[in-house]
Amino acid sequence: MNQEAQNDAAAGKLAAEDPNCGSFIFYTTTHEEKNNINHLLRSPHTIDANFSTTPRPFPDYSPRNPSVVTDTHLIRHVTTTIKRRRLEPLRRVLKPYESRFKPSHLTWVLINIKNDYKLALNFFNWAKSRSHEQQLLHPTLESLCIVVHIAVASNDVGTAKRLVYEFWARPRLDVLKYFELFTERLIYTYKDWGSHPVVFDVYFQVLVETGFVLEAEKLFHKLLAYGLVVSVDSCNLFLSKLSCNFEGIKIAAKDVPKKKKIAVKVFEEFPELGVCWNTVSYNIVLHCLFQLGKVKEAHNLLVQMEHRGDFPDVVSYGVVVSGYCKFGELDKVLKLVDELKRKGSKPNEYIYNNIIVVYTTLNSGFCKSGDFLAACKLFNEMKHKKIVPDFVTYTSVIHGICKSGKIAEAHEMFNEMFVKGFKPDEVTYTALIDVGYCKAGEMKEAFAVHPRWKKYVEARKLFEEMRTHGLVAEKDIYDIFVDVNYEEGNWEITLELWDEAIEKCLVNET
Repeated sequence: MNQEAQNDAAAGKLAAEDPNCGSFIFYTTTHEEKNNINHLLRSPHTIDANFSTTPRPFPDYSPRNPSVVTDTHLIRHVTTTIKRRRLEPLRRVLKPYESRFKPSHLTWVLINIKNDYKLALNFFNWAKSRSHEQQLLHPTLESLCIVVHIAVASNDVGTAKRLVYEFWARPRLDVLKYFELFTERLIYTYKDWGSHPVVFDVYFQVLVETGFVLEAEKLFHKLLAYGLVVSVDSCNLFLSKLSCNFEGIKIAAKDVPKKKKIAVKVFEEFPELGVCWNTVSYNIVLHCLFQLGKVKEAHNLLVQMEHRGDFPDVVSYGVVVSGYCKFGELDKVLKLVDELKRKGSKPNEYIYNNIIVVYTTLNSGFCKSGDFLAACKLFNEMKHKKIVPDFVTYTSVIHGICKSGKIAEAHEMFNEMFVKGFKPDEVTYTALIDVGYCKAGEMKEAFAVHPRWKKYVEARKLFEEMRTHGLVAEKDIYDIFVDVNYEEGNWEITLELWDEAIEKCLVNET
């Protein structure tokens, strides 16, 4: 199998065994991560144009031989004992040897049991536990890399990732020093301990997840010299980390676009180095362009996806639709939705959930522009396709129907929300009471003529429901019911509503 095929197989295996591969992940920011991001913001992101097109061979592994004959005997005895008594706890089996056992012995025992993964992992864990308890045995960095290689070669990527993560998540780690050491040891032990390129994906992902994005980029370029390119899933994680808003970092507003531009630049330049982006990659960059306000560029990228052999999904369309809705360009939104329908895809549950986002964005846009018939048509289309509208969609359409004066239809949809399990909030109630029943301040005038006016009765009922559920109405609504109750002579209720409005800070006491 050639190296490219190995990489593809490795990427597929990693994606199958690690649920986080290719995901859009957000992580808590550490102090070290902040320094890395600030460095990226200060420095232009450039691709090393001098990397060699002739891959460098991986070095041969040649551990130092035991120094004395007694060391050789001890290694042989330990190896024989743990193999013969493998079902017994190693703590008990190795008790007679632990006072004489040195870190250098660990590597040689691992060499002798390298084909027995479970035994090798248990032996390494024993060495770690002795290190923590009595400071008698410290597993070397070389032995850690060896066990990581064995774990990956044994299809236990999760354990390999945990071991690497535990090393890099240590507090007060000298990152500059240990990046060089860890990388050198992992490369040095690669050839004779598994030769599986996924091990570098694991290492790359841990660096990204722990916030060491600068070191991850260095590793990416270092591996190019050996003819290896990390998987697209790992590169997506890198893109995602560059593009997301890092928690805990107070980046100046002027630097936020720079951070997202770095992700876009990586996306543009990495294909020159052998990275084949996929739909997830495009979606990350589409989101970056949208946040930078470059909706047209995002749309162009959407078009380019198919030309490059990558097919946009509902997420891809959703990002561009959101962008056009934000700027009120609803004609372009309709064209995009029609284009999505022409694709004729059969969405699964995940895609349906994303379609809800697309439809919600459309409904919000239509209702803001006053095209309520189009919004309702779209809403009915959702239900016809058995796509359940979410809370935002219901509220948006109720608001639009109220504006069009169709109060009965709005109230019917309001009741439907309860049936679907949604609990209306202040915005929903306000749409019905203020925009619907009390439209244009007609309530007080109508009440003066018809005290039992149906609209007023319904509005009052909704207002009381709001109060029962602990929701806060807007000041205008309180004003209406304070005035109406005053006109009715309901002094107690008038004072109660007045005090309540003051308590909710809706009016000044004066």
